[in-house]
Amino acid sequence: MRILPGVILFLAFQGIAFAQEDKGQVAPGEPKVFASDHTGRFNGAVVNYTATAGETFLKDEDGKPRASIFSVSYVKKGLKDPATRPITFLFNGGPGSASLWLHMGAFGPKRVAIPSDATEDGAPPYNIIDNPLAPLDVTDIVFIDPVGTGFSHAMGEAKAEDFWGVTADARSVADFIRLWISRNNRWNSPKYIGGESYGTTRSAAVVNQLEGTYNDVALNGILLISTILDFSARAGEAGNEVGYVLNLPTMAATAWYHNALAEKPDDLAAFVEEARIFAAGDYAMALMKGNALQGEERTRIRTRLAAFTGLSEAFLERADLRVSSQRFYKELLRDRGLTVGRLDSRFTGTDFDSAGERPDNDPSFYGIDASYTAAINHYLRAELGVDFDRQYKVISGLGGRWDWRLPNSSDFYFNVAPYIGRALRENAGLRVFNAAGYYDMATPLFGAEYSLTRTGIPADRVTFQYYEAGHMMYIHGPSLEKLLRDVRAFILNGNH
Repeated sequence: MRILPGVILFLAFQGIAFAQEDKGQVAPGEPKVFASDHTGRFNGAVVNYTATAGETFLKDEDGKPRASIFSVSYVKKGLKDPATRPITFLFNGGPGSASLWLHMGAFGPKRVAIPSDATEDGAPPYNIIDNPLAPLDVTDIVFIDPVGTGFSHAMGEAKAEDFWGVTADARSVADFIRLWISRNNRWNSPKYIGGESYGTTRSAAVVNQLEGTYNDVALNGILLISTILDFSARAGEAGNEVGYVLNLPTMAATAWYHNALAEKPDDLAAFVEEARIFAAGDYAMALMKGNALQGEERTRIRTRLAAFTGLSEAFLERADLRVSSQRFYKELLRDRGLTVGRLDSRFTGTDFDSAGERPDNDPSFYGIDASYTAAINHYLRAELGVDFDRQYKVISGLGGRWDWRLPNSSDFYFNVAPYIGRALRENAGLRVFNAAGYYDMATPLFGAEYSLTRTGIPADRVTFQYYEAGHMMYIHGPSLEKLLRDVRAFILNGNH
């Protein structure tokens, strides 16, 4: 099966080399756990909680440790009845990314404050501040680092590669969740899982592991942030037109943001909706005609495509009305000597030169990565007392070594959305929350809508929310506030 290269925090982070494989086996010992008590004010409520950062050993049938999963949990103190308190398990994507982005960016009690206006984070020291909108007043939260990320690693006779695959990874995360709820007496608590980017792919695979067996762990909700479930749109083979259709609304939003349109409308959401209608209608039908698209019809489509993308009709004609993401990043602001970001197209970068078809790097990644890396390491070690000599692996770059095969599935089509559809059909209390950034070119909003509106997915239990930011919408102040309000409301509405 051929998967696009560079799958890091979903297929992302161009220019990052894969980390060297960790071949060393870690001898079993006792899991290290670092617990501390804290008090915070979240959404106006004072919460006394215990922060537990540490290892959980996953064991084989003989009781031998085969993996250490590092996690950080925040649990409210003094619970009389755990069934009244939801628990939310969160992870990031990659595959190969630790959970620091959601942890230090949005849902943890502390967050790193970086510029909200799509300018880069600069050099340390970075400002780590209280996060009063974190939903810790309504749910406990556990941040999970899968094997090969953070401090998590294979143990004993197991190899890291044993966990590097869609199903194997999901199984290990599901095993961790079962252990956690057993040891903390939370089997009857409302439960939510969620992820960002490939973490949404993982969420679908994990719910299949949790609810697709007789040893059921029923969930109340799935939080999907910057969603990628159906990878067909990202396949770059000639003749696959789906990606061009699904990328168009985000290209339109990007052109709108950068004032690259000949006639810019006032309302972003309305403009994106127009782009959706054109993309799924006239544009999709035009692409399906292939070389038969000629004459006045071709001219009409090209003119409208230029009006949505901000690209010249001459360029669109040379591209045969099919603009790849890489070309778009480079071409949109070429006359200004700038490229636009992939994870967040509000960001702009300056390449070595203005020629070529693809940017040198993604300015929306190198513009924020240093602050998050510094923040998680400082916070874990200085505030939570975590004491490990080994390095915290922020991005392990496992995409190229990932086993993308699904049981009983075609090697040529990768789609985990049916896992979510089945879970919704078989669990009447399950709901799905989908968060999408208008300026996310890595996992475009129309792609998530396409995946979650297929046959077999109950429409009335899927909620869509949109944010005027990119892949990590929480780096934009107003979008962070909206995201946390929306997630908190989603959890509250599920427990009435």
